[in-house]
Amino acid sequence: MRGRDLLSIAELSPDEVERILQTALSLKRDGGGHDLLHGKTLALVFEKPSLRTRVSFDVAMQELGGHAIYLSQSEVGLGQREPVADVSRVLSRYVDVIAARTYLHQTLLDLARHADVPVINALSDEEHPCQAMADLLTVLERFGSLRGVRLAFVGDGFNVAVSLAEAAALAGMSFAMAAPEGYALPEPTQRLIRDLAAKTGGSVDLYESPSDAVRGADVVYTDVWASMGQEDSIVQRKEAFTGYAITAELMALAKPKAIFMHDLPAHRGEEVMEDVIDGPQSVVFDQAENRLHAQKAILALTTSDHDV
Repeated sequence: MRGRDLLSIAELSPDEVERILQTALSLKRDGGGHDLLHGKTLALVFEKPSLRTRVSFDVAMQELGGHAIYLSQSEVGLGQREPVADVSRVLSRYVDVIAARTYLHQTLLDLARHADVPVINALSDEEHPCQAMADLLTVLERFGSLRGVRLAFVGDGFNVAVSLAEAAALAGMSFAMAAPEGYALPEPTQRLIRDLAAKTGGSVDLYESPSDAVRGADVVYTDVWASMGQEDSIVQRKEAFTGYAITAELMALAKPKAIFMHDLPAHRGEEVMEDVIDGPQSVVFDQAENRLHAQKAILALTTSDHDV
């Protein structure tokens, strides 16, 4: 993986997903103090703000012996103050790796096309691969294996769901999803994850009914109904997702030892009830912590000059 971009989970093979997870587990067990990225610099190019993404990448670089530089949209002006291609070429002369959080996936593609260093997708409107790897790491820690684990996602078939579905299919998991009409996974993603699951021994089931997706699940996962950049459709989305909230009653349809996951930030009382997100089945803060460890693995594997 050295020198490669990570723009989409679908770019990875099942073996590479496993390698990232095992590297993350190893780095998490060993704690900080590694020098795998000694003298390396990460540019954090953010068109939109984030708590978890910014802090986890920054700390990951510190713990691996490197350092990070945060560049906001007001400072860089991707595609506004200067073309994306020029930003990419300039940063390639200064830094060793770029993590970009953008509104449009095309911006990431343009950055990667013109960069001479690895570009990591820290979130776009199409994918969130770093979140998906943290999610799989959390499930792996809880169940000891991913193969055959049933993960039910209830919500919008947007970037988080897309990357999670791809990752689950690559890992041989059983992926189920419930979304109202018009909010399902994109058709190309549906075809892709079915093809991937057929090769790995996983499965894919898509429903409109949340209870159908959650029944018998090991993992119940949800996300906000309106992501950053979708504020103009909040009212419409709230109406469409009526009945899709994760309640204690819905969780009761999952297996007794099922866990609840959410990538955060959560709108408590909207897509998930307080007693679920704060309840004993919730692992949302373990999940948030694992952003750090998954990203350490991704950074080390793509950027380190040493064997990882």
